[in-house]
Amino acid sequence: MNIDEMATTEQAADLLGIKKESVYLYVRRVKGFPQPIKVGRTLLFDRSALTAWRRDHPARKRQHPR
Repeated sequence: MNIDEMATTEQAADLLGIKKESVYLYVRRVKGFPQPIKVGRTLLFDRSALTAWRRDHPARKRQHPR
């Protein structure tokens, strides 16, 4: 494991453009979402797996209220 290729939960959220709380939900509920490894109390995600997941699951466009 190369630490430079890993992302903390906060970094994963920034990379995916979602809230940190959503990352925790995705880990538990979204089939195929990259699973972290635990180092002490810290969850670490593979950056390339997160990038590939985002590529395959583009962010939804929000509709703005009129």
